[in-house]
Amino acid sequence: MVHTTESEPSSGQPLTSARRRGAVLAVMCLALAVVVGMLASLLVAVPDMAGDLGASEAELQWIMNAYGVAFAGLLLTGGALGDRYGRRNVLLAGLALFGLASAAVVAVDDVAVVIALRAVAGVGAALVMPMTLAVITHVFPPAERGRAVGVWSGISFGAALLGVLLAGSLLEAFSWRSVFVANAAIAAFALVAAAAITPASKDPDAAPLDPVGSLLSVVGLGALVYGIVEGPERGWDDGTVLTGFAMGATGLAAFVWWELKRQRPMLDPRVFRLRGVSAGALVLTAETLAMFGLFFLLLQHLQQVMGYSPFRAGLALIPMAVAAIVVSPAAPPLAHRFGMRAVMGTGMAVIASGLALMSVFADGAAYWPVLTSTALLGAGIAFAATPATDAIVAALPQAKQGIASALNDVTRELGGVLGIAVLGSVFNATYRAEIADATRTDGPRDSLAAALGAAEDIGGRPGAELAHAAREAFGSGMVNALLAGGVVVVAGGLAAVLILPRGRQEPGSRP
Repeated sequence: MVHTTESEPSSGQPLTSARRRGAVLAVMCLALAVVVGMLASLLVAVPDMAGDLGASEAELQWIMNAYGVAFAGLLLTGGALGDRYGRRNVLLAGLALFGLASAAVVAVDDVAVVIALRAVAGVGAALVMPMTLAVITHVFPPAERGRAVGVWSGISFGAALLGVLLAGSLLEAFSWRSVFVANAAIAAFALVAAAAITPASKDPDAAPLDPVGSLLSVVGLGALVYGIVEGPERGWDDGTVLTGFAMGATGLAAFVWWELKRQRPMLDPRVFRLRGVSAGALVLTAETLAMFGLFFLLLQHLQQVMGYSPFRAGLALIPMAVAAIVVSPAAPPLAHRFGMRAVMGTGMAVIASGLALMSVFADGAAYWPVLTSTALLGAGIAFAATPATDAIVAALPQAKQGIASALNDVTRELGGVLGIAVLGSVFNATYRAEIADATRTDGPRDSLAAALGAAEDIGGRPGAELAHAAREAFGSGMVNALLAGGVVVVAGGLAAVLILPRGRQEPGSRP
């Protein structure tokens, strides 16, 4: 039965006063920050987790990617659930599930259980993230929507980096488990605030749920990531790795086939015929791939190679957060004046410049190149991602903003998962190849933390030589990963510029 109090007004007018719209925006950004900050804040805790849990580089990638795979694979389902059952209800359920799964990690010592709980938290995040943008686009009138989306986009990146700083602060005094405690506490606060302020809304003509499509998307994405992560560990010709790639390709192809044959699909693949949607998806996927791959490696590099404390490592990313938050609201007016092609292309070029600068100084110990590079990356992200987000959410009608928001989010989360998997695999292959000459045992080759621990146990000159070789191998792997990320960003930016029509496009206008 459809509850009329949940449906949107046919006039499309905002439901709230300007003051309450501002409060709703603040609460939605807080909920967004909770789920985005978890993925990023854990990156700074990776070295401590590796030492405490005895996790290999592949297991560390799965601790990160179990969250991301569930997150990305179920975002479209989360958006559809919100459109059908009410965005407020789904938002609150997602925050509760996320908080409970995060809190449970505190009592766990087994790597496999940690990975499983991370996946459960990813399910909760998949319910939260699309609802935040859907509520914003429902509440704000068209004249104010572009700026509100700009704030949301800036928070989506700035919160990730501020989460890194929060985690670094906690790790100065507590163990890595404190990061999960903090995330659970913030989720609880966001749940209370969202329950108090979020207006009810849903699609009065929502399509039936699509469990088959949801299953195919998760299986396809999970199998693909499995093959990418395990390739350097097992060998690219290993039967298990090849099976993962085959299952991934089959699952994703089956998802497209299934959605095309449905009368009311969860995601109609034909929507990518719209130039704004396809260009926006390319930009978001490419830049997020590069960013999360960079975060995964840079935070280990700063702590284990350059010897920074977790807090100082987090400080190195503050320029990125500041640049993203400050520049994002300015991107829509610039896109309105100069066109989306110019602003998106400029943003991707700035991101590539930041990655190139980072790769040049990756083996050094200077702090200023890191600060300069991260500032460039933050500004580039803001210029590229904010118009891309606006183009995607404008592609679907107001009643379908749950799915539109999920489509925007899934490109980001898919990029994050692939960034850690692809760039992590490029790094892992280089690291393992170079460290193999310095040791004949498997332990030091599993991760930099394992190599440094072995070097400390050996002691003396042999231990020092092993530690030096491990750090050199890590630096080489990071350079190769950064260069690979730069190639992806340049390719994605060029493709998006070619796809978008020439001339000035109106941000927020419907195709």
